[in-house]
Amino acid sequence: MAVPTAAMGPSALGQSGPGSMAPWCSVSSGPSRYVVGMQELFRGHSKTREFPAHSAKVHSVAWSCDGRRLASGSFDKTASVFLLEKDRLVKENNYRGHGDSVDQLCWHPSNPDLFVTASGDKTIRIWDVRTTKCIATVNTKGENINICWSPDGQTIAVGNKDDVVTFIDAKTHRSKAEEQFKFEVNEISWNNDNNMFFLTNGNGCINILSYPELKPVQSINAHPSNCICIKFDPMGKYFATGSADALVSLWDVDELVCVRCFSRLDWPVRTLSFSHDGKMLASASEDHFIDIAEVETGDKLWEVQCESPTFTVAWHPKRPLLAFACDDKDGKYDSSREAGTVKLFGLPNDP
Repeated sequence: MAVPTAAMGPSALGQSGPGSMAPWCSVSSGPSRYVVGMQELFRGHSKTREFPAHSAKVHSVAWSCDGRRLASGSFDKTASVFLLEKDRLVKENNYRGHGDSVDQLCWHPSNPDLFVTASGDKTIRIWDVRTTKCIATVNTKGENINICWSPDGQTIAVGNKDDVVTFIDAKTHRSKAEEQFKFEVNEISWNNDNNMFFLTNGNGCINILSYPELKPVQSINAHPSNCICIKFDPMGKYFATGSADALVSLWDVDELVCVRCFSRLDWPVRTLSFSHDGKMLASASEDHFIDIAEVETGDKLWEVQCESPTFTVAWHPKRPLLAFACDDKDGKYDSSREAGTVKLFGLPNDP
């Protein structure tokens, strides 16, 4: 059965333990000009601010394609949308309607007004920020945990706890196809060209299907343990996967070979995000920091300190700003109460 990444507890590490190097890892000599430049930028922009968003933990954050809005989905059954105003997030609206936790959400790839939420209540909901209303509720067969919108904007894919992936027409809101898998399905994603569909699975594999035919193309043994998350870089050159073995591996999209890996985390990698230029990769886990690596070398570019495990990270589509959410507890006095904040790293330091 698929497990929401936000619900994963400390997992036993795979064959590669904390800090170990996979055989294909490469270490470069000396930082690149890009790394030096970005480190200089972050030295002056290393501030993280917190913004109240929900009454329980935040499972998912995502930016609209124009970068004007950030959406968050929470265990409190709601989604929130913030406007980015200069160096702060201003809450615009709260979106209610789901009857269970909102485990993942994503925006339309080219329409900055539409986003979709996946919930444990066996529905997905499409929302329009212009009217602040739900424009469609689509009933599905199981508790939904993963969702993505195709690059051409025509299809929404949703995966549930029973390892069924349903493909929904974004205009008619009807199911176009449904696939039951015999393995634990974790994150799902189209490639940037919209002609292949990728699934990460509980056996450490990446399964690739042709799209729209949904015929198996290849299965890649990517990791020795559960392969949890997958992201494609905006340039279409690479995709990255994160695993329970605490490694992030970077893959060449055309060759489908692993070109390097990143091994600075000690816990299962829950979430990944490429920067808008495809040059930085943020990865996070139960480690109390988010690793920011240079994609081309694997070098550590920066780390963002956190006080608790991180569930979700998302780079802004135009600026070096990283939104994220952690398993925060609210205040010094009540350590059991969840905080439900959204955080933003990359803000200018106080003068």
